[in-house]
Formats: sequence, structure tokens, C-alpha cells
Amino acid sequence: MATDNPAPEMIEEGVHNFSPADRYVQSTDPLIQERLEWFQDQKLALMMHWGPYSQLGLVESWAMSDADADWSRTGVNWTDDGELFKRQYRALNRTFNPIRFQPELWAALAADCGFKYLIFTTKHHDGFCMWDTAYSAYKITARDCPFHSHPQADITRHLFDAFRAQGLGIAAYFSKADWYTPYYWNPEFPAEKTARGPSYKPAEHPDLWEGFKNFTKNQVLELCRNYGRLDILWFDAGWVRAPKQDIDLGGIVDEARKLQPWLLSADRTVGGPYENYITPEQCIPDKPLGVPWESCVTVGTSFSFAYEDRYKSPRELVHLLSDIVAFGGNLALNIGPQPDGRLPSGAIKSVRGLGEWLKKNGEAIYGTRTVVPYKVDNLRYTKKANVVYVIYLCPEGSTLPAIISFPCATLVKVARLLDTGETCAFTRDNDKLSVTLPAAKVGTDPLAQVFALD
Repeated sequence: MATDNPAPEMIEEGVHNFSPADRYVQSTDPLIQERLEWFQDQKLALMMHWGPYSQLGLVESWAMSDADADWSRTGVNWTDDGELFKRQYRALNRTFNPIRFQPELWAALAADCGFKYLIFTTKHHDGFCMWDTAYSAYKITARDCPFHSHPQADITRHLFDAFRAQGLGIAAYFSKADWYTPYYWNPEFPAEKTARGPSYKPAEHPDLWEGFKNFTKNQVLELCRNYGRLDILWFDAGWVRAPKQDIDLGGIVDEARKLQPWLLSADRTVGGPYENYITPEQCIPDKPLGVPWESCVTVGTSFSFAYEDRYKSPRELVHLLSDIVAFGGNLALNIGPQPDGRLPSGAIKSVRGLGEWLKKNGEAIYGTRTVVPYKVDNLRYTKKANVVYVIYLCPEGSTLPAIISFPCATLVKVARLLDTGETCAFTRDNDKLSVTLPAAKVGTDPLAQVFALD
């Protein structure tokens, strides 16, 4: 039977395009406006894609979709039988046992490295729930999952509690699509090939679709009722949208806000009043968007854990964050935990390097807003109150010169190095400022040197 699939331009190889800024609808709710200011102050989130799929080291969920097999099953080299693979994938819950899970260590690491909020995959498209939901048997606390007897089996609860204890915000990632529930992929109406959308046409089976709408609402409200304060509902699967796959997300969010009135909603790629901020994926917009936004980018090469992955260096992460913040965005930096419950050591090393830089230079990142000229060559600009920050990105293999010159149209009384607090002599030639660095700085490599201009 024909399925309702997304428009081909929405997703390519699992990567979502982002909504154009001209489709952004500013909330008129004063509390949501206030929370969006909070959001834009945070700048750095730790994102985590984690579930039974981490055992295979393959892309999360997507290989379950026959329509996406050409790119998502490239690592499936032990069988050519797609049906066998899907049965094997579905059964990964029976071996998922992350006994080395220590949420307090994750939260302490995040806080120490300068992260300000967590985005955690409570449920990806495959439908496996990382919390003790009452509405699905496909969950971390089910008896057929060996981790169910662990004291911290309700992973979402313990993770959220640990991060809150460190003072970090909480975003619940939730896939609107669910490829496990019969309300979406229904065995009585099997598609010839599985695809992203439901296996039936919702318009032809309204009772079944109504069941899916209620199922989705119940799960979202369950998270809001039972899992403490949430700051953001982060909805993935942008193809689940009106008119063909209308789940009345607005009604769900409105109900959620009766429980937690401050909730931000990120209905990815959909636009409208429930996409409170825009979410570019694995990319950075080529100009400031003028609205709240957050790029989700991986520390490694994929969102889920991959064996022998290559992780971005601290230099790459510092430059990435600076690029994003200069255009007014937040960075959601993704780490895929290992199947045993640990974070990969390579990823830890990289974010620790970023954290060390932020301890000295975070003033130029957190709570800032954009300022012209934003980016020039290897210079990045931010602003907070009356202070302009100029971030000089040090390329690999380079060191600091004795004098650094950059465009600056603002009146400057004092130029200081943010990491040491030292004041620097400077000269001005029209709109160009030339700053002389202290001798001890010349020839060093700080990854990125920040000037604070008062």
C-alpha cells in the first residue's frame, strides 16, 4: 500500500534541512519570549543519541527503513537479507545491557566542560523508549531487556536528575515517528517496503491514525508529568506534519505547557508557532538568521556510537563553536555513548580540550549576541553589553604573531586578552585596529585568542 513519505528535499541520508528564517513565527507568549532569551544565552548543549543500536555501531534507526537502505545499510555486511536484518535490529533490546552507565559522571563532565543543557534521545524513530513508559513494551525497563533489573534502569530519569543536579537545562528529544507501534507501522497494512512514513494512509484509516495521535500525546505528556522540569521538547521526524500526517502537535504542546508553562518547542523543519527555534543539522548557516537557532553537530562522524570513530580535535570544536556563536546560534554537540554505558575516550578528550578553552574564554561565548562584521577571515565577533569580543582563530600549525590587526568600527578605550586579563597597546587606522600582544604570548598556540574591547 502507498505510504505518506516526506518530500525528498526535507531529508537526505538522515540529515534534516532546516526551516528558512522567513517561515519563523515569533511567539507572542511573554514567558516563551523570556525562555528564548535564556536559550540564546546558553550557547552549548550536549546532545546524546543512545539506544540498542549502539551495539552495532551503525546509524541510529534509519537502516530499518527499506527506502533508506541504499545509504543507511552500508555497514550491514553480514547479510543481504533485509528482512533478517530488521528482525536482528529489532531484537537488539534483548542484549542491550549498559552496566557501566554512570549518569553522575556524564553530568559532572558536561558541567566541567562548559555545557549548559542536555538534549537526550528519549526515543528515536525505531520506537525504543529509554524511559519507563506505560504506553510501549519496547523500552529499556521491559523484562526482555537485560538492563531492566539495574538500579538505574530508567535511564532518562537518572540522566535528567543528574544533569539537573549540576545546574544544566534539560531537552527531551522525541521522535514523532515510531516504527514499532502498530499505530504507525501496522502489520495488518504492511507496505511493500518500509519507509519513513506510516504503512497505511491515515486518511483511509482515521481510527488507526487517531490511535497514533493519542499514543504520541500520552508519551509526551508522560515525560512532562513524571520526569521533572524540562526546558525544551525537541521533536524530530519533520515529515510527521500536516496535512498528511497531522498529529496535532500544537495541541500536544499546549497540553504540555499546562504542566510546564515555560517549555520551548523545537518542531524541526516544520515552521510555524511550535518551532520556537531552528535546528540546522551537521552544518552552519552562511549568515545570521535573525531568529533563535541551534546547529546539531557530531563530535565524531555520526550521531550514534561508531567503532573506531574519528573525533574532532579541541581546535576544531573551539572554531566550530566560535563560528556558530558569531552568527547568533547555539551548538548542540553530539556524543554517541558506547553500548556498555561509557562515553568514548576520544570524545571525552576532545570536549575536555574545548572545556579548558571555555574556562578562560567563555565570557566571549555565553550570553553574547551578534555584532557586525560577524566573521572576517579567521576572525569571529560577538558582543555582550558594551564589550565587543574578537576571536582570532589559530589555524593548525600556526602561532600568534606579535601584532594582530582586524576591522573594528567601535570606539575602543581598552583592549585586553580575555584569557590572561592583560591589557594590550593598540593603534587605529580608520576602521582597523592593530593590537600588540605581550611578548609572552607571541609564538604560542591558544587554539583561539580572544580580545575584549571595552
